[in-house]
Amino acid sequence: MRGVDEESGEYLGPSRKQNRREALEVLALAEALMGLPDGRLAKLPVPDTLIPHIADTRRITSHIARKRQMAFLAKQMRRESDETLHALRDALDVGGEAARVDTARLHRAEQWRTRLLDEGDSALASLLDAHPHADRQRLRQLIRNTLAERAKNKPPASFRELFRELRDMLAASAGEDAMVEDDRQEDEADEPGDDDAR
Repeated sequence: MRGVDEESGEYLGPSRKQNRREALEVLALAEALMGLPDGRLAKLPVPDTLIPHIADTRRITSHIARKRQMAFLAKQMRRESDETLHALRDALDVGGEAARVDTARLHRAEQWRTRLLDEGDSALASLLDAHPHADRQRLRQLIRNTLAERAKNKPPASFRELFRELRDMLAASAGEDAMVEDDRQEDEADEPGDDDAR
């Protein structure tokens, strides 16, 4: 039972209907996770505690047993924090923030690849200025190999590898930027304000 606040007369806690709605939303999220290929699932921020439950549910083929295991998976997911579940929903949502960031990163990698192949060393110098941690020799080799592939009408293996290298470099750079921003915010929180200085 929820109970009622004696002073205000309002109910304490969510209603059974609200609890059921939230449970069904988590069950739908569990079903969405189950329908993903392994590669896509690996890219999502799935907590390590849920991975074995997902694997167990995927192994079961009997309809009733799978349904029961899916309910158990949803129960385990409800134990996770709201932030974790929100991050999973956002990552699954095609229009979500995580999808937009990932798409933008892919577009930037594509633009850099085009610039590197068209402009050569000047574009590489610009890229290294913007991303000093990048592997200059590896990028230079991939550019040469890609241009050689084009000249000989060979399959675009190096062309694709150059894209992957740029994508990974941009993802690593974004991770470093996020850590720097977190550190900056922590430093600002630790600094004494005007009131503390007096």
